[in-house]
Amino acid sequence: MAVMRTYEYELSDRSGKVVKGRIDAQNEDAVANRLRQMGMAPIAITEISTTGLSTEITIPGFGDRVKLKDLAIMARQLATMISAGLSLLRALTILAEQTESKPLGKALGTVRSDVETGGALSESLSKHKEIFPPLMINMIRAGEVGGFLEDALTSVAENYESEVKLRAQIKSAMTYPVMVFAMAILAVVGMLLFIVPIFEQMFTDLGGALPAPTQFLVFLSSIMKWAAPLLAVIVVIFSIWWRKHKNDDAIRSRVQPLTMRVPIFGMLFKKVAIARFTRNFGTMLGAGVPILQALDIVGETSGSYVIEMAVKDIQNGVRQGQPLSLPLARHTVFPPMVVQMIATGEDAGSLEQMLKKIAIFYDEDVEATTDQLTSLIEPLMIAILGVIIGGMIIALYMPIFSIFELVQ
Repeated sequence: MAVMRTYEYELSDRSGKVVKGRIDAQNEDAVANRLRQMGMAPIAITEISTTGLSTEITIPGFGDRVKLKDLAIMARQLATMISAGLSLLRALTILAEQTESKPLGKALGTVRSDVETGGALSESLSKHKEIFPPLMINMIRAGEVGGFLEDALTSVAENYESEVKLRAQIKSAMTYPVMVFAMAILAVVGMLLFIVPIFEQMFTDLGGALPAPTQFLVFLSSIMKWAAPLLAVIVVIFSIWWRKHKNDDAIRSRVQPLTMRVPIFGMLFKKVAIARFTRNFGTMLGAGVPILQALDIVGETSGSYVIEMAVKDIQNGVRQGQPLSLPLARHTVFPPMVVQMIATGEDAGSLEQMLKKIAIFYDEDVEATTDQLTSLIEPLMIAILGVIIGGMIIALYMPIFSIFELVQ
């Protein structure tokens, strides 16, 4: 991949005012050509050194991640500009300059330079696999080959917009219980560290035997004094380790099958994975991607290790000449309704439309499930929080009932 350098340019606008700016390109000629295509006449172009104190400091894992929403907006805008008659180079230049995501803007600038030198858009995108997903790359490649790049980009945008909406629904269902659970933990730890020791000293001064619940609470408080810092260190270390290894096959093969067996939420995770699989599969088939190549990609993009392993077996069955629904039926992760609808779509020659209908059905099902979970979890979490905090308060105040006897 060509090395990108940063250049500072000066140009004169229509009023005669000198305007300065910066742009990333391979060399000065590329900068001049790009500015001329934008209708600008450069006066001076100077390379900017990016070594030493002028080097931009970045922290790995912070600010270097491109959100799916940014990719959806980029695909939608690129499709709109191409349909409006703008050249691909002009459209990529505009996107690189106006996108709010700095990593995405930098990558688009590099892609624009590659396209300018004669490279295909899909091949240029494939050089940045950490930013552009395989689904986007392969659909754009199919659009380039088939001459329907605009439609392919629109399909990518619609797919990612649906995915963003689905993720938002999951977050809305998970935010409340997670926040309440975190508040409960903080409240319990705070009471054990700061409130219980005060009552313990008061009870010790008064003398007498403490009730069993109060003794247990005092015991937990003594443990928490040294356990709290240790737990905090363990949580930080585990978070760093999990961020680094959560996508390892050894971890996914053990954790993700368990998530689908979790009460209440397990079925929700399963529906989300099926919706993502069918939507991506239908989108890729509609873009003209061969079925074996599409299966190779949608398994990884489903987000579920169980579905990914099932898709590999389905891919082998299709490669041997079996209809898609036959190996699909061997895996219990796919409900009978999904298998029957796919079989009907194969027989009618409308597999793409049937897959999209399945995705829409499960998207709506996930939305209804999240609404039900929210209405169910809110009173349940309040009750659990009340029992925990109320139980601790009762355990603390039980000895007070005998204080008057001790005073006498």
